[in-house]
Amino acid sequence: MAEAGIEDRIERSLETVRPYLRADGGDVKMLQLRADGVLEVQWLGTCRICPMSHLTLRAGVERTLLNDIPEIRRVESVTVERNPPA
Repeated sequence: MAEAGIEDRIERSLETVRPYLRADGGDVKMLQLRADGVLEVQWLGTCRICPMSHLTLRAGVERTLLNDIPEIRRVESVTVERNPPA
């Protein structure tokens, strides 16, 4: 059986924390894994405005991903502009 690609492994790991995020109306989306091992994610739903999102990122999402995927060194949340200036 072939090893799953890193993106698939990240998605599987995120699926383990998503039920907790979704229970409060939020979610998280993988954007990219940079060459330096930093995974960029985007908060969705209520997680975008939650004052506890930083704690959730470190204690929940990052801890799970670092445990599951040794290639990841850190997880950062980034804001994606919907309509970037022209």
